[in-house]
Amino acid sequence: MNEIKKYFYETAAKEMVEILNKHQYNAMYAENLQEAKQMVMDMIPKGSSVAVGGSVTLQDMDMPEIFRSADYKFFERYNQPTFADMVEVYRQGLLADVFVSSANAVTKNGEIICLDCSGNRAAALIFGPKKVILVMGANKIVDTLEEGMNRAKKAAPLNAKRINHKTPCAITGVCEECDCDARMCNAYAIMNTGLKFKGRINVIMVGDEAGY
Repeated sequence: MNEIKKYFYETAAKEMVEILNKHQYNAMYAENLQEAKQMVMDMIPKGSSVAVGGSVTLQDMDMPEIFRSADYKFFERYNQPTFADMVEVYRQGLLADVFVSSANAVTKNGEIICLDCSGNRAAALIFGPKKVILVMGANKIVDTLEEGMNRAKKAAPLNAKRINHKTPCAITGVCEECDCDARMCNAYAIMNTGLKFKGRINVIMVGDEAGY
């Protein structure tokens, strides 16, 4: 990455860590995804049950493969034979010891925004798993809630294309406000603070670009 762009990502991520901690999240800084990966592993005791949200960032960190090892009980959401089987894993994952994911955006007011197709990530962020770990690149930082929701909408076509959802946005590249069964934008979750269950929501801000 261009060193000037990297500098500003680092600065923005460090500032975001301070903001999130003021809003009662447990936030920390990572220089890059490799460092973030080690931080995630250090935060999860061996033997823990782990669920994950669909995330390009986690895929780039090879986290699902790590969680498939004998060291963890992994709620395997991938490669399920039917959609019903996948949904059942989603349901079980809401009682995991740890839920690991990314989010679509984080605002300078301390709001964390997720836009979901099935809603399992949104649900797990709000309540259920004992611990939540979110890894977010500095590219996901926005000024306002409205900008964050718009950012999530712009990521939806990319995700539709990535997971082969037959949606209009996967063809046009922009939200069409569709009503098809494969619609990506069905549920928003917006966390205003980490106050209710202090220490539950852990955010690793990466001083780099990561995910959509």
